[in-house]
Amino acid sequence: QLQLVESGGGLVQPGGSLRLSCVTSEFTQDYYALAWFRQAPGKGREGVSCISGSAENTNYADSVKGRFTISRDIAKNTVYLQMNSLKPEDTGVYYCAVGAWYCQGYVCHQGCMDYWGKGTLVTVPT
Repeated sequence: QLQLVESGGGLVQPGGSLRLSCVTSEFTQDYYALAWFRQAPGKGREGVSCISGSAENTNYADSVKGRFTISRDIAKNTVYLQMNSLKPEDTGVYYCAVGAWYCQGYVCHQGCMDYWGKGTLVTVPT
């Protein structure tokens, strides 16, 4: 069973930066997309960003466009999320997931993710 392990979370002041990493336990075929989701305290999980298997296509939530950048190192079985200009509303547990790029009419729909990591906490205080 494919395993995903996130790292890089922590406490950062508003305006600061963090880079999250997600390592998969084995090579993920290039038809899999890799995605980041997050869950703020008391809220549901939402999509943040995803990257297609070939790394040719990326997608971002409107709330993070221009601030976050997703990238993928296939040779290292790793996907990254560079987060800049962080805001208190970015606080939450960030999850890495692997699944279909396009499913049920959406890009990187969380219902179409096959594998999930356990998450890493990002805290941006007010």
